Amino acid sequence: MKLNDFPKDIQPLLMPAHTGEMVYRCLGCDAEHEISRLIYTCPSCGDVTLIYDKSFDLLKKTPGRTWRRIFDYRKMLSKSCFKGIYRYHEFIGPILPEDAIVYLGEGHTPVIPANDGLRKKAGVSFYFKNDGQNPSASFKDRGMASAMSYVNYLLMNKSLSNVLALCASTGDTSAAAALYASYMTPNIKSATILPHKKVTPQQLLQPLSSGSTVFEIPGVFDDCMKVVEELSETHNIILLNSKNPWRILGQESYSYEIAQDFEYDMKNKVVVVPIGNAGNITAIMSGFLKFYDVGIIDALPKIIGAQSEHADPVYRYYLEPDDSKRAFEPVTVKPSVAQAAMIGNPVSMPRVIKLVKQYNRASGKQNVFFVRVSEQEIMDWELMANRNGHIACTQGGESLAGLVEAARLKIVEKDEVAILDSTAHALKFSGFTNQYFQNSFAPEYKITPSDDLVNHPHLIRPKGIQRMPEAGNPLTGDEFQRFVKKTAEQIAEFLNLEKRI
Repeated sequence: MKLNDFPKDIQPLLMPAHTGEMVYRCLGCDAEHEISRLIYTCPSCGDVTLIYDKSFDLLKKTPGRTWRRIFDYRKMLSKSCFKGIYRYHEFIGPILPEDAIVYLGEGHTPVIPANDGLRKKAGVSFYFKNDGQNPSASFKDRGMASAMSYVNYLLMNKSLSNVLALCASTGDTSAAAALYASYMTPNIKSATILPHKKVTPQQLLQPLSSGSTVFEIPGVFDDCMKVVEELSETHNIILLNSKNPWRILGQESYSYEIAQDFEYDMKNKVVVVPIGNAGNITAIMSGFLKFYDVGIIDALPKIIGAQSEHADPVYRYYLEPDDSKRAFEPVTVKPSVAQAAMIGNPVSMPRVIKLVKQYNRASGKQNVFFVRVSEQEIMDWELMANRNGHIACTQGGESLAGLVEAARLKIVEKDEVAILDSTAHALKFSGFTNQYFQNSFAPEYKITPSDDLVNHPHLIRPKGIQRMPEAGNPLTGDEFQRFVKKTAEQIAEFLNLEKRI
């Protein structure tokens, strides 16, 4: 719709006017730093940062009900820059002009309800939010659109030139970074550091196809991240991991979309997310807190972070009930089918610690929880979901397994409704499905396929047929008709089909 087609009272509000006063704020020493340049850690103490709008309280002058109308009507604008995460421009990047926004179709991913059979198996009503329907097929595009829009803003202002964007990745970050960098060619080039043979073939091909320079090194993601951190401290590059606080801002859009999808009613809602580098759960808490603070929502949903027992540092940290006795310790990860979450030393852990305290305080109770699940549960629930109409990745399976575990522990009540994060498209992790079907997992995964979930193709070669059709050598005439008839009969017999009367 064009602007003049909207109600007269809402027209002046649809184009963002709030410009914000944004700063980097350190989570360690609370020092503030200007955003005129990219920083990834506090120059004063070296801790991680978040981006704050010092004029955020001005947003409270607009009633929550009016904000809801703004977002609902803005959703219908024909302007592409407001179709994605910048529908929530005032909350994500108010300093960015329209022409700096990079939009490739990210955001506004669907929430799909579980059918009755899957809901009964899980014991809880729930939806999957399919973030695998983002452009690079993962949720990482949300943060990448934010980070790259800011880079584009700096390029337009001549504050940057000859840009090399760099990230460490388990697959999804590199795919997103390479995609957005390729869109901004020739102003940006990209490079990626991956753990050798720890990324699925599909995910490896994504940055290669987008023209990124890909380096594979021994070790796991944590090792790659240390190399990227070293390079970011000693060379002029743009770091695109979630250590970059602009990434966190973009990923907050996940919260805003959920609120809007459920008509801003967050009572009795539960949001379940897998935890890898901890940027996503950080962003989700931050996003809901902002909407709650402004009055767009009047309740904070329960948040549950799920981790595999093969990569569970956040879960272990919160096992200690006494906050004063907690001490974070990285873990040595083991191979996990939830490959994107196979991180033993999350960069955003300081952000998690700070925001969990804020979130629980604002809720007036404990409202953030952490659960641990097995590799077997992750694979079984992923396949179960996809047998019931979803396109969940292994991290989506981790979310569903986490929900089931949370229900078992009575963290989730029967009358609550959950929204699960399927962070990527199932096809990115199809190799694990194949290993499940072939019963070829290495012993350390401790995964035994269930006969109910295993599936194989069936080769049909009809009996009594002398020659089969081949590419470039088809059957014709009666010979072809006989092949079709015999093949159909054999399939009907296999499926025990009843003949039409």
